[in-house]
Amino acid sequence: MSAPPVAAERRFTVAVRTLCDFTARAGDLDLRFTPTPTAQQGIQGHALVAARRGDGYRSEVALAGEHGRLHVRGRADGYDPHGNVLEEVKTYRGQLASIPDNQRHLHWAQLRVYGHLLCQQLDLDSVNLSLIYFNIGNQQETALSELRTRAELAALFADQCDRFSAWAMQELAHRDARDAALGAMRFVHDDFRAGQRQLAEAVFRANAGGRDLLAQAPTGIGKTLGTLFPALKAAPRHGIDKVFFLAAKTPGRQLALDAAATLKAKAVLPLRVLELAAREKACEYPDRMCRGDSCPLAQGFYDRLPAARAACLEAPLLDRATLREIGLAHHVCPYYLGSEMTRWSDVVVGDYNYWFDSGAMLYHLALANDWRVSVLADEAHNLVSRARSMYSAQLARGDLRAAQAMAPPVVRKALEKLGRAWTAAGKDAPLPYQVLDKPPARFIDALANAVAAITEYLADSAVPLEPALREFYFAAMSLARLAESFGPHSLFDLTREDLRNTVLCIRNVAPAPFLGPRFAFAHSSTLFSATLSPWHYFADLLGLPATTAWVDVASPFTASQLEVHVAHGISTRWQGRAASLAPISALMAHQYAQRPGNYLAFFSSFDYLQQALQQFERDHPDIPTWCQSRRMSEAHRADFLGRFVAGGRGVGFAVLGGSFGEGVDLPGERLIGAFVATLGLPQINPVNEQLRRRMDQMFGAGYDYTYLYPGMQKVVQAAGRVIRTEHDRGTVWLIDDRFAQAEVQGLLPAWWQLQDRARQRA
Repeated sequence: MSAPPVAAERRFTVAVRTLCDFTARAGDLDLRFTPTPTAQQGIQGHALVAARRGDGYRSEVALAGEHGRLHVRGRADGYDPHGNVLEEVKTYRGQLASIPDNQRHLHWAQLRVYGHLLCQQLDLDSVNLSLIYFNIGNQQETALSELRTRAELAALFADQCDRFSAWAMQELAHRDARDAALGAMRFVHDDFRAGQRQLAEAVFRANAGGRDLLAQAPTGIGKTLGTLFPALKAAPRHGIDKVFFLAAKTPGRQLALDAAATLKAKAVLPLRVLELAAREKACEYPDRMCRGDSCPLAQGFYDRLPAARAACLEAPLLDRATLREIGLAHHVCPYYLGSEMTRWSDVVVGDYNYWFDSGAMLYHLALANDWRVSVLADEAHNLVSRARSMYSAQLARGDLRAAQAMAPPVVRKALEKLGRAWTAAGKDAPLPYQVLDKPPARFIDALANAVAAITEYLADSAVPLEPALREFYFAAMSLARLAESFGPHSLFDLTREDLRNTVLCIRNVAPAPFLGPRFAFAHSSTLFSATLSPWHYFADLLGLPATTAWVDVASPFTASQLEVHVAHGISTRWQGRAASLAPISALMAHQYAQRPGNYLAFFSSFDYLQQALQQFERDHPDIPTWCQSRRMSEAHRADFLGRFVAGGRGVGFAVLGGSFGEGVDLPGERLIGAFVATLGLPQINPVNEQLRRRMDQMFGAGYDYTYLYPGMQKVVQAAGRVIRTEHDRGTVWLIDDRFAQAEVQGLLPAWWQLQDRARQRA
């Protein structure tokens, strides 16, 4: 919904797709996996259909119309004025019969609405409507046609709009009440925390000016409320429809929900807040398929959706638990109920992937509905690595062999051809690890053919794929899709695991070309974290526009609160690790003796951690210790953090960059110090060396972009666990002689005052 200035009789603007989604769907939720074309294939399919038409054919016809206070707008795929034919093109793979009935009803409803709007625009008495189903596989068209008069289409349009109008007027009333309340909203506490006002003002200015913002702000100042409050405050005046709060981890999303609940309660806001949970966490029947004949919560989903949707609007907060409660009460899927409520929520809290991934739901909904959105990305120092993984894909030769063993004969031939192309690609890359200039054309063609063969088989078969074939299929599709957009932003590499097994990978190194359009579309995007230095590293890799603003929020903490020491004479480099164990053990024990309490000790790997732990326990068995282990469960992580109690004593050993290096809040005496026994530099290996070379080619800063900046971000995050409030006091030891280097110290927070010592005390 686009929000013009509030007026007594302003209109509700709705996209044709949204109108029809609301009124034309009925029956079961049917989301059985069907092979759908990629976005690029869909575009190509539409273009091919248009190219087959005669002169005068109009593509992408913009249409709009009114009904009462509804303003309906959309874009029809094509119109042939000579035959007076309006077309809606839908691309698909496999059997036409595999398209669910609820989808067909939706397609016809859309086309008929477009037909009415066209008759109004061109003053036509009738129009030929043609629903074109275009098969990507064989490029054949199936046309379903009907002739409709202007009067018939007007009646159908009026019926659609009448059924939507009550909801629309309710939404207009909600928007008016929301915007009035946000306009009058005052900060919910007596005053801002130190630094919080500076952050809030920067976020407000960014939203007011429609600019992006990189905000580096220290931990403990209330960044969540300091970003959410100003974004909402700017919404009424600047027509912001929705605020998307995105976080890398569950604790960050919970902080956003808590902040939104505080705003709602203390400012008395009619604000709709929704949490989007991962499908695997929200699914009630993970062993069932998303269709009415398999899952009871999919059966009759659209018939029961209106009552469930109405119940959602009465809930004070649509978090995961509330969605589950409402979904089960109305016998609808909680996960897809949450997806539906995205359209009718003001604040949506979710993971990065909902906006930045290739199939990001929020981004595609915003595009389709022309929403004006403000995006807030918490702990944004994680976004580079997360985005790289979103636009990377790999395939192992062992996966191909497993798929071949399970494949039906019609598919096995294509997989065998892929195997031969894979072998040929391997001959061109004889080294254990090798980067090729681009994906070999023969391999990519064979990969596309293999994907197509499985797709056609799946479309024609009622039997689900065997697990090994299914997993291979998904990985192959990802690799094939990324091959379509391969460029300098990615590497294509081959890794030999042993004589029989190789891994082919498209490895994204600079997500900017993929993320740039997301930033361009959003009204404003704010990326915030305690570690966003240097700003150009993030701007370059993430594709932020040149107009992006930067703010480094002054810390509310003082150097007197945190003693920061550099341990000279100790090297944590690989070659010096064995020699570092005894000095580190002595240093930690000396600090503990000076001020007993709870400490965290961070190391670069689990192996190094175990060596240091064993040394420390041998040297100082009287000091309690506990340690992080590989693949800790949520319960074990809670137990680890539970050891940090006020008045407690001991040292928790953890891996830098792991679960306890960020997002952990242990204020006061729960944590009084940290030892960081590493610069956190990524491992030097063939992959990272190729990344360094590419960063050098693209930005002239290969070492910094690959090793130094990512490593130091982990160090500052880990040390940031110590001082959480203005009343905390603590100590941080930076253990490695490289911490004495000027370029390294230049990446540490400005408020730290290093207390260099020529040597650590024994």
